[in-house]
Amino acid sequence: MSVAGTYKTVVKSPMGDQSGTFTVVPGDDGSTFTGTMAGGMGQMDVENGTIDGDTLKWEMNMTVPMPMKLECEATVDGDQLTGTVNAGAFGAMPVTGEREG
Repeated sequence: MSVAGTYKTVVKSPMGDQSGTFTVVPGDDGSTFTGTMAGGMGQMDVENGTIDGDTLKWEMNMTVPMPMKLECEATVDGDQLTGTVNAGAFGAMPVTGEREG
């Protein structure tokens, strides 16, 4: 099954649960992707997105509440997404999501 789609996500952060919408748009080569993560603190673009089977890896540059590079990894199983968002000194935060539609 393709990893493409829009996922309703929740990141368990030190500031509480952060709900968002994560879009995955695979590239023509099948091993890269672009997309966005949009939530209560604005929208971030996916950078350096890679696909390896059902595993996604990507980076995002957060600006609110403070500038920080986020390193993310998640596995897609059916319509479920589970993984981590690594926020530097704040450590790894769990992320879960469910594909819409």
